[in-house]
Amino acid sequence: MGHEDTAKNAAEGSAPDPMAIAQEVAASIASGSQIEPFSNRPHGLDLQTAYRVQGHLRALRGAPVVGRKIGFTNRTIWPLYGVEAPMWGDVTEASLANLSAVDSVPLGAFCEPRLEPEVALCLSEDPDPAMDETDLIAITLWMAPAFEIVHSIYPAWRFQLADTVACGGLHGRLLLGEPLRNVADFAGDLPALTLRLERNGEVVETGSGTNVLGGPLSALKHCVAEVAKDPSQTQLKAGDIVTTGTLTDAWSIKPGETWRAHYDGTPFASTTVRFAE
Repeated sequence: MGHEDTAKNAAEGSAPDPMAIAQEVAASIASGSQIEPFSNRPHGLDLQTAYRVQGHLRALRGAPVVGRKIGFTNRTIWPLYGVEAPMWGDVTEASLANLSAVDSVPLGAFCEPRLEPEVALCLSEDPDPAMDETDLIAITLWMAPAFEIVHSIYPAWRFQLADTVACGGLHGRLLLGEPLRNVADFAGDLPALTLRLERNGEVVETGSGTNVLGGPLSALKHCVAEVAKDPSQTQLKAGDIVTTGTLTDAWSIKPGETWRAHYDGTPFASTTVRFAE
């Protein structure tokens, strides 16, 4: 069932079909072609249905899930994208890479790709939704600077929050910098970090750890609690890698560019990524 069928069903009064939407999303991502946001179509799309779509998309794509990306934790950019809440999507074996193992990253498979500098965390135990930030520090195995490539199968990055959930959280690829084993003092400093983002040696934006819901561990707390409210969701578990959201805006990227992020106020090494066709 494709776009025409779901639109026909909507006109006849039936609800949108999560599997049909997932199939259309998977085809769009595989072909690198963009589609009309589902929220603009006659049947519309709500968040509950969108997360059901995400489950079907996970099954269709088949890659083992290794963690979660949390999106739109940076409240300073909500007005830019017309959203008012965070969301999440899967990180898979296919979408995860270590920056130390890649010379350059090709962009040809992504639709209107953008780059987000983030902080990624790896869990040593299953998190509980009642945990606060201090509890989560205690079950964080390591932390790492990271870049996430995000992309939009919806033209010009125009969508509603449910559309972003349905396409897997806009996730393209997670590029991990050098991980550092957790120490409590370091974790406590994360909200105060200052991020300097450079393109070809020129600073384009500065950000702060507080931008992501008050700090990366606060973003993790939010995700753990919200995922636990939906029994249909795959819960976070020991070994999962969670990237906690962009510390700046998401910046458009092009082949030939070199980007670098400096995490001032932390022991993180600066991260660098180069892009190819």
